[in-house]
Amino acid sequence: MVQAANPARTVILTVDDDPTVSRAVARDLRRHYGESYRVVRAESGEAALDALRELKLRGDLVAVLVADYRMPRMNGIEFLEQALDVYPGARRVLLTAYADTNAAIDAINVVDLDHYLLKPWDPPEEKLYPVLDDLLQTWQATDYRRVAITKVVGHRWSARSSGVREFLARNEVPYRWYSSDEPEGRRLLSAAGQDGLRLPLVVTPDGTALVEPEDRDLAARVGLATTPAASCYDLVIIGGGPAGLGAAVYGASEGLRTVLVERTATGGQAGQSSRIENYLGFPDGVSGAQLTDRARRQAAKFGAEILTARAVTGLEAHGAARVVRFSDGSAVTAHSVILATGVSYRRLDAPGVAELTGCGVFYGSALTEAAACHGHDVYIVGGANSAGQAAIYLARGAKSVTILVRGPSVTKSMSHYLVQQIRDTPAISVRTNTVVEAAHGRHQLEKLTLRDMATGNAELVDAQWMFVFIGAAPLTDWLEGTVLRDSRGFILTGPDLTADGRPPAGWELDRPPYHLETNVPGVFVAGDARAESAKRVASAVGEGAMAVMLAHRYLEQS
Repeated sequence: MVQAANPARTVILTVDDDPTVSRAVARDLRRHYGESYRVVRAESGEAALDALRELKLRGDLVAVLVADYRMPRMNGIEFLEQALDVYPGARRVLLTAYADTNAAIDAINVVDLDHYLLKPWDPPEEKLYPVLDDLLQTWQATDYRRVAITKVVGHRWSARSSGVREFLARNEVPYRWYSSDEPEGRRLLSAAGQDGLRLPLVVTPDGTALVEPEDRDLAARVGLATTPAASCYDLVIIGGGPAGLGAAVYGASEGLRTVLVERTATGGQAGQSSRIENYLGFPDGVSGAQLTDRARRQAAKFGAEILTARAVTGLEAHGAARVVRFSDGSAVTAHSVILATGVSYRRLDAPGVAELTGCGVFYGSALTEAAACHGHDVYIVGGANSAGQAAIYLARGAKSVTILVRGPSVTKSMSHYLVQQIRDTPAISVRTNTVVEAAHGRHQLEKLTLRDMATGNAELVDAQWMFVFIGAAPLTDWLEGTVLRDSRGFILTGPDLTADGRPPAGWELDRPPYHLETNVPGVFVAGDARAESAKRVASAVGEGAMAVMLAHRYLEQS
């Protein structure tokens, strides 16, 4: 139970125009927080503002505001925006229906929204209380003052501006976006002594101005861990996707001194997914960002160290030690290593695409750009699950979504449930036997040349948005000469190393490699980087846990 600094005078305020929902929210809050906080409820935005003003006059503290989005006369965002003038330090939560998630995302920039919750929130022990606990702890830690936020000034069609926004969003760093064309954006540029020719400008919470920052510098400035706390670990995990996070949770929970090293942001490709509906335990689906956040917090709870924006460039075996080298020349040693580097989307090789990447052309979901697609025609290239999930998500606001597939159908490469959803969504169409032949635009994507592979006919179409999901390439080139890989770069393990009945060259142990073990003893692989892996979130998490079990077995025998 989170304890308030002044229990008798600290308030959690909830507002919902539906009396039944209003009473239910207040009931659940009082049940969990009633001994330490006073729960005040209102049934309209106006009534809630009146209550806040009375509380202000009495000198009461307000820790959290919970507002329903769909209220007549004054919706939840409008209420929270006015409430900021009264209690700027209160944490802000928006209650939304599934169809209103775009509005909730927009509210992050409008009112510095701390969290949005989908209704219903049952069971509150899983969906409501953990969120409120975190917000109350944050409120107390900031001495009840409004949290300073990172500010990003950039251009709508600047590739690096888009990259910075995506980096901050995927690492769950709160930020506010300002266009370089708007007054506040110009004021920030002027204050930093910049003319706007070099973008983006990032102003960190402590007031430091960073111009076109690299990910590692940005990570360090906004409070992400980038430097290992020790020089030696029981377990080093390379890669922070589902497999890496699964390994971090199990490794740390079983007492291994564990560090996870991620080059961009935890979650991997799965973390960019707008909705995963076939993951065990989430019958209503879960976004990749939500799943990643829970896994990251779970790993940290058990004591795993997580490093962000650190590129690993080498792996060496020196006796029983495994040395992991970073791009800056530093290194850590480990008793065991799990490679969970995952895969990256293959680049679309067509004229104009490279020049427009980040300026209308994006690889993966790029959820920070989704709101800007509202009312526009969107093209998605690819026919696997990631493409289908993105299409369903973008179709909520886009004028139309067209999936471009090289093959004759999507049924072989996409899960059945997604195929059915696409067929039932009028805004989505699928064009088979179609490839992108060229992308056109001076400063941003404007048109695409599409070719029908069956007829050979080419067509020029208007397009401002294209999201590409065209297969995966393993991120394993840095392992050349150390770890054995197949012809496509995927890492060989266990039975694949002993297919001819003999151990791999250089293997010195009197046992064959374990199932997920590479040709280097004590170095294991989990997830998509492994040859013949299933390429599914659930299997990656399972392999992460299994790799930890095998690492334990290796350590016990060493």
